[in-house]
Amino acid sequence: MSPTATRTTDRSDADAPDSRVGVVVITHQRRAEVLRTLETLRRLPEQPRVVVVDNGSTDGTAEAIRAQHPWVDLVASAENLGAVGRNVGVDRLDTPYVAFCDDDTWWEPGSLRRAADALDAHPGVAVVTARILVEPGGREDPVVAELRHSPVPTAAGLPGPALGSFLAGASVLRADAFRAAGGFHHRLWLGGEEELLAADLAAAGWELCYLEAMTLHHRPSSARDPHARRRDGIRNTLWFTWLRRPLPAALRRTRDLVRSLPRDRVSAAGVLQALRGLPWVLRERRALPTHAEQRFLALEESQRTSASRRYVS
Repeated sequence: MSPTATRTTDRSDADAPDSRVGVVVITHQRRAEVLRTLETLRRLPEQPRVVVVDNGSTDGTAEAIRAQHPWVDLVASAENLGAVGRNVGVDRLDTPYVAFCDDDTWWEPGSLRRAADALDAHPGVAVVTARILVEPGGREDPVVAELRHSPVPTAAGLPGPALGSFLAGASVLRADAFRAAGGFHHRLWLGGEEELLAADLAAAGWELCYLEAMTLHHRPSSARDPHARRRDGIRNTLWFTWLRRPLPAALRRTRDLVRSLPRDRVSAAGVLQALRGLPWVLRERRALPTHAEQRFLALEESQRTSASRRYVS
């Protein structure tokens, strides 16, 4: 059955299509990789509707998708929207849940159904994040241990450990909660952009969880600029910290982050960009309510000691 065929939500049949989850993929200058990802998504038993936002690629990505995957809802943006491309994709879907997928990742068959089942059963949960296997080889990403053993206090009855933030390319979200929180912030672009959205979801009373039953495969692309990613990640972490954390916590997080950074030009560029954004950050600053701030307080020690979240390149 093609991905555009009639779908059903019969949970009793693991091989039946499932209309509850749509998929949004953002891509930029990775034609071969996004085509591989789309081929895996096309074969999923859930047969989800897939929206691809091509962020201004000039390598023929959009043309190749139209030719090889006409079943995809393609948005060919004239500019690189970064994470905001996901906002565009979500607005094209009418499914209650949306799975994000990067151009170098793909969902394991059955995972989207299990995510939808968990979200159906737990209406207070806005985000479920998957177990990540790194390819080739299928080894578990080191970040998974941190998700599985999250220090955030978990309320009774949740489908998995509570999280403070999530990994956009490995998560399924409640679409209405995503839209109500404003989606991804346009200024953060890419690089740790999830933390601000996670904080705003928590402030609104939503739960975020790790779900062991979901699996995502990640074959890290070689077509990336690790220095730019590190620079933007440093900037975005500092911007989030001063946008949402209370003053004592913001000072501690800033101190710990700066102490942990390599002493090089990339780190300096990230800090400088963050400083240049202070005027708008202070204008938009809104400290988290206590119940949401408690999540980030619980994460402080793991953020200082994490081996998988170091700002290195």
